Amino acid sequence: MAQTFLPKDIDSKFRFITVTAQRAKQLQNGAKPRVEPKCWKSTRIAMEEVIAGAISWELIDESELRNAEAEPEAQI
Repeated sequence: MAQTFLPKDIDSKFRFITVTAQRAKQLQNGAKPRVEPKCWKSTRIAMEEVIAGAISWELIDESELRNAEAEPEAQI
């Protein structure tokens, strides 16, 4: 049986992949790594960040997401 390496706050492999993919996209768009990268690939860096607990994330209900998209953003 394969050993699982998921952090305690990640409840499934699917969630791990989703959070990692979103973070990898941020890294590709110029975000700075939050851990000392051992590799230059954004996907691997994102995996290291999620495993290290350096990434914060939260679940959003679909209704909350629709409400947030419908409301105009405040201009600063």
